[in-house]
Amino acid sequence: MKTFDVIGILLDQEVRPGSRRAYTLLLAVLILTLGATRARAQDNYEIQVYGVETVPRGVTMVELHSNFTIDGSKQTIDGVLPTNHAFHETLEITHGFNSWFEVGFYVFTSARSGSGWQWVGDHIRPRVRAPETWHLPVGLSISNEIGYQRHAYSANTWTWEIRPIIDKQIGGLYLSFNPTFDKSFKGPDASRGFEFSPNFKAGYDFTKKINAGIEYYGALGPVTGFDPIGQQQQQIFPSIDLNLSPKWEFNFGVGVGMTHGTDHLIVKMILGRRFNFK
Repeated sequence: MKTFDVIGILLDQEVRPGSRRAYTLLLAVLILTLGATRARAQDNYEIQVYGVETVPRGVTMVELHSNFTIDGSKQTIDGVLPTNHAFHETLEITHGFNSWFEVGFYVFTSARSGSGWQWVGDHIRPRVRAPETWHLPVGLSISNEIGYQRHAYSANTWTWEIRPIIDKQIGGLYLSFNPTFDKSFKGPDASRGFEFSPNFKAGYDFTKKINAGIEYYGALGPVTGFDPIGQQQQQIFPSIDLNLSPKWEFNFGVGVGMTHGTDHLIVKMILGRRFNFK
């Protein structure tokens, strides 16, 4: 299945809740994730497939991204510390300025035996979405994330991420596709140009409060020529989302690395709270 097939699935509006086709679509996305590849490891600080919805005007979302690498890299390579048994905590604060524009700010930290708790870096992320008045067949938004990470935790210290976001709710089935493009300004990948990092999410509403499915995080390498398979990486996260309240968000997943160069086992949790200070 190609990327355009996934977009075709997102555009399909004929599926109804409980139909056999909804389960077929979920299986198709699972097959897609197993067949995709990735060119570089995730930073394991903010492991999330974005949805299109932005934070409402005047509302501030505060999120904690907690990730623990159970089985990861075990050697320091070119000054970058290993990820094995590292705990990463990211604070994300996002404010909505109107119905289609938000800005997020990240503080990355890492804790590991022998290194203590360390500040890793900061990113800023403005995002816009297509207004609902456009009546598009899918949700559509785009974010730009730029920032710095210390060399001890990332070989590429200054980076830019362009993340288009396409999603759709089809009955009880939710699909999101993030065809992300990454650019390093300082580090070993600075000369590689933009790299393609597709991310996917497929989840099904088993109840009004429980959505479960899979997430996939990948990258293919430079858009001018993908890396050999042996240098690519990919991760799949069976995950669950709890819709307990409009003010809260909760996501939990266990990630399995599908290639030799990927961290093999990661546990992640996202806990968020919306505040309207007015």
